[in-house]
Amino acid sequence: MLTTQQPVLRRFWYPVIPLDNLLSGPQSFTLLEEPLVLWIDENGQPAALRDRCCHRSAQLSKGMVKDGCVRCPYHGWQYNSSGTCVDVPQLDAGAAIPKTYRVEAFPCVERYGYVWVCLDNNPLQPIPEIPEFADSNFRFIHEFYEPWKVGGLRAIENSFDSAHGHFVHASSWGDMSNPQPPPIDDVTETDFGFVMKHWLEVLNPDLQKKNLGIAAEKTIRTNTRTWYMPFARTLKIQYPNGLEHLIFTAYTPIDDQHSQVVQFCLRNDTETEAKAADIIAFDRQVTAEDRVILEGTDYDAPLSLAEEQHMASDRPGILMRHRLAKLLKEHGETEQRRSGASASSAMDKILEEAVIA
Repeated sequence: MLTTQQPVLRRFWYPVIPLDNLLSGPQSFTLLEEPLVLWIDENGQPAALRDRCCHRSAQLSKGMVKDGCVRCPYHGWQYNSSGTCVDVPQLDAGAAIPKTYRVEAFPCVERYGYVWVCLDNNPLQPIPEIPEFADSNFRFIHEFYEPWKVGGLRAIENSFDSAHGHFVHASSWGDMSNPQPPPIDDVTETDFGFVMKHWLEVLNPDLQKKNLGIAAEKTIRTNTRTWYMPFARTLKIQYPNGLEHLIFTAYTPIDDQHSQVVQFCLRNDTETEAKAADIIAFDRQVTAEDRVILEGTDYDAPLSLAEEQHMASDRPGILMRHRLAKLLKEHGETEQRRSGASASSAMDKILEEAVIA
């Protein structure tokens, strides 16, 4: 599925940049091939416009913030958060600014320390709710903000693949001597995606023993994975000692081949019990192991089940493909292959295929 060819994907919220990154001035970000300029307006709120001045197409992100507006570096035109041009230095004092002097603005809010943008004024789903963020028993740890050369669907599907860990993560927590994953306990569909519950026995390297406060060589993780369409998830890991480690990851689509990885975690322990730097180091090792594999896959993950082979543990990924195919069909869109050929006939077939039990 080529994300940029599906207009409906513009109707979802995506985290695009840490709010703190805007403290130094306007910044650029490309979302679904849409160039954006982001800054903090006069009310202290993030704002997002198309990163092109309506005068001569200069990048507004190369300008500066003045009086809460973004000022173009080329001729000094200033735009407010609604995209209206409020100052043209070349006009005579008191002269009216033509109403056509404006740049497209996009819905933009702050949540969880990040700036979220939707490229449509009518989002299909709200920003994911993470109750632990407001729970004083949990601490927030920012982990990663970096681009990967991988398509959004391929990356998010991997987050729900319970069979890859013992091989891909053999250097961190995987156990290749026990490669068969336990059956998935439950997958419950929701309006925004689905919730998946399962357990997994993993190895504990020395750093993880330190992070978990245990000495056991192996431990059981009880996992609750929540998919937020199209490319975000939470993974809540519960350990036998009562520790909870919740990871939020979004694969924000830059274009068809690249995703911005946004990841933070929430834990019900303290810095004294486990240092944030050690937690990040272990999660960095795990994500780096995923990255090596994912950046070597075809970025255009097919929605049609006939184009790849499957096994029982692929059930969540198949459900994702099924739901996304249905979404495209409901909005009159079709999956497009790299060749540019239409797959509309395949789309109808997908909806009739049964999800592997």
